Amino acid sequence: MLLSSSLAVLAGFALLVWGADRFVEGAAAIARNLGVTPMVIGLTVVGVGTSAPEILVSATAAWAGSPDMGVGNAIGSNITNVALVLGATAVITPLAVRSETLRREFPLLLVVMLIALGLLLDGHLGRLDGVLLVLGMGLVIYWIVNLALRQRAGGETDPLDAEYSNELPPEMGTARAIFWLLLGITVLVGSSRLLVWGAVNIAQWFEVPDLIIGLTIIALGTSLPELAASIMSALKGEHDIAIGNVLGSNMFNLLAVLGMPGLIHPAVLQEDILTRDYPIMIGLSVALFAMAYGFRKPGHISRTEGGILLAAYVGYLWLLYESVQGAGA
Repeated sequence: MLLSSSLAVLAGFALLVWGADRFVEGAAAIARNLGVTPMVIGLTVVGVGTSAPEILVSATAAWAGSPDMGVGNAIGSNITNVALVLGATAVITPLAVRSETLRREFPLLLVVMLIALGLLLDGHLGRLDGVLLVLGMGLVIYWIVNLALRQRAGGETDPLDAEYSNELPPEMGTARAIFWLLLGITVLVGSSRLLVWGAVNIAQWFEVPDLIIGLTIIALGTSLPELAASIMSALKGEHDIAIGNVLGSNMFNLLAVLGMPGLIHPAVLQEDILTRDYPIMIGLSVALFAMAYGFRKPGHISRTEGGILLAAYVGYLWLLYESVQGAGA
C-alpha cells in the first residue's frame, strides 16, 4: 500500500504539472485570439493556471473529507513560494524589482492576507468564509483587468506588457486551443484525485496529520510550476515576472485555494494554523517586501537574501518535524 501510494503521489505531481501547462497553453491562446493584452493574460490566465493544481487538490481533499490537507496546501504553498521558490531563484540570479511591482502587487497581497486572517480568527472555515474568499478572487481579477484596460484606453504601455508577451505560449488556432484547454482540465482533475488518494494513505500509514502533509509534500509538489516559471523568467532577465508569478499565485492560494475547503467541507481549524503557519507566512511576506524595497537604492533581492529565505524554509520544515515528534511523544 505504501509503495502504490507513493507512486500515486509522484504520478499525480507529474500529471498536475503537465495538465497545468496544457491548460495554460489553451486558455492563453484563446484569450490572445480574442485580443486580450499579454499583461492581462499573464496576470490572470497564467496566474490562475499555475495555481490550478493547488485549487483542484484543495477541492479534491475537501471532497475526500480531508479539509485540513486543503488548508495546509494553501498556506504551505505560500510559504514554499516565498521561501523556497524566490529564495532558490535569487540564489541562482539576483532579482531586480520594479517600483510598480512594489506599489501594486505587494500591498494587494498584504490586504488579501489580512482579510483571510480576519475570516479565520474565529477558528472555523465555513461556507460563508469560502464564498467571500472566492468572491475576493473575482474582485482581484477584475481589478487587474480594469487597470490594464484603463492604461490601454489612455494610450499607456505597461512596462511589463512586452515581458509577458515573450513569456506566453506560442500562438495556435482556436480549435486546437480549446482541445488543449479541455484536455488540461481533465488531466488536472484526474491527477488531483490520484495525488490526494496517495497522500491520504501516506498520512494514515505514518500517522501524520493531514495538515502536515498539506503543508509539506503537497505544498511542495503543487509549487513546482511556480518554481519552474520563476527560475526560467529570472534566467531570461524578466525578474518582475518571476516575482509576479509568486505574488499572484499567493493571492490566488489565499482566495481560491483556501476558499475550496470552506465551500465544500466546512471545518474547525487546527490551532497550529493560526499560531504557527499563518504568522510564518505573513512574516516571510513582510521580509520579502523589506528585501525588495531597496530603501535608498533600486529594489533587488540578492543571493545572500535568497540564501536567508532558503534557510528559513529549511527551518520551517524542521519546526514541522519537531511538532510531529512532539505530538507522537
